[in-house]
Amino acid sequence: MKSKIAITLDEEFVKQLDYLVMQHSYKNRSQVIEEAVEEKLDRLKRGRLARECTKLDPVMEKELAEEGLVEDVDNWPEY
Repeated sequence: MKSKIAITLDEEFVKQLDYLVMQHSYKNRSQVIEEAVEEKLDRLKRGRLARECTKLDPVMEKELAEEGLVEDVDNWPEY
């Protein structure tokens, strides 16, 4: 579902949007803006994930991973 919104942009941005539409890169201004917003939101999400990953302690994460692996290896069937 899509929602209609009104935005105000600098005239230079509007000219650039119109140029993209004129070049048949996009069907209309809305499509250009929607893609730009989607890309920006994805970048923000990846940035947050990267910041959270920097908080992880690599040594502790490795110990946790190896702890689970050792227990699982003992229960693997013999081939």
